[in-house]
Amino acid sequence: MKNFIIMGMMLLMAAGSFAQEARKEDVLATARLVNEYFMKKHADPTKATNVGRIRPSSLWTRAVYYEGLMALYEVDADQRYIDYTDRWADFHQWTPRNGIKTCDADDQCCEQTYLDRYMMTHDQKMITHVRENLDLQMQTKIGWWTWIDAIQMAMPVYSKMYRATGEQKYMDHGMKMYIWSRDTLAGGLFNQKEGLWWRDKDYVPPYQEPDGKNCYWSRGSGWVYAALVRVMTDLQAMPKNKVNKRYYKLLKKDFILMSKALVACQREDGLWNPSLVSSNYEGKELTGTGLFLYGLSWGINNKILKAKDYQGACHRAWKGLINDCVHRDGFLGYVQGTGKDPSAGQPVTYTKVPDFEDYGTGCFLLGAVEYYKMK
Repeated sequence: MKNFIIMGMMLLMAAGSFAQEARKEDVLATARLVNEYFMKKHADPTKATNVGRIRPSSLWTRAVYYEGLMALYEVDADQRYIDYTDRWADFHQWTPRNGIKTCDADDQCCEQTYLDRYMMTHDQKMITHVRENLDLQMQTKIGWWTWIDAIQMAMPVYSKMYRATGEQKYMDHGMKMYIWSRDTLAGGLFNQKEGLWWRDKDYVPPYQEPDGKNCYWSRGSGWVYAALVRVMTDLQAMPKNKVNKRYYKLLKKDFILMSKALVACQREDGLWNPSLVSSNYEGKELTGTGLFLYGLSWGINNKILKAKDYQGACHRAWKGLINDCVHRDGFLGYVQGTGKDPSAGQPVTYTKVPDFEDYGTGCFLLGAVEYYKMK
């Protein structure tokens, strides 16, 4: 009965934000509502997924959800969130998906949450296998991140391991991997002139969308944008030595370039299209929007972006998410399914259930929590 009453109160508070500009408490209430929907639907966090084939719940889609849950815990210290996380991580033995020998960034994404929990407890079991995995990868080549999603999945693992251990080698390697993807792969996946990222080598020019414009996938650039936030956060907490200052300066430069570009292509309703600058696949989409809200709000909170220039974009993004994406029960609409470009999972609609819901929830929670901090 108690849980029923609490859920009812959350629904009423969240519903109020549909009709008027959100108050700070409404933002948190909505984040709780969305998370409660997910935790109720996936009551057993150890259960494998079955979309096309069986995959363990340590896969990247679920790992992104836990990034959002850890963010929510920062502002809403509910022990249930920790219990839910630890049950999941214990089941997977605090090990990357596919074991310590994996060099696949998607497999490593879960390690971000293992490291977050280590920073709360300093329990060595939480990072022993993470260390083994990263040390092994560091003995291999640099060029593993051949798609920009990987920058979000794995780069914060290296910065978080640096923060957890103080060993500079982890930060150095993560930055080498990032710079290789940024500047070398296919001539560089970051178009500094336009401030946006090609998803991988298949989308750099001469590839064009049907209208002749470049193909910049919303969630792809969102992944990079979120990674910049997470890595800069870790660098802020570490010694300001010459090397770290150089790293931070580069990441900050990229972050500002991206921020300017993203605000310029925001829709009037506050959301972003799956294709950022092209008329191809125009339409509402939540995951990119959540990640952009996360980064823009963080930039304001950390005084990297001027509030007078960027706060309006954050307010519009939140309003768009509330008005167009969040259902009354916490289900999220307009979540684009898995894939690698704007065509994936189409059509993206208010009622369509994507192939995986978990990363959509994670993206939403990251954005909601950082926006909550801003308000």
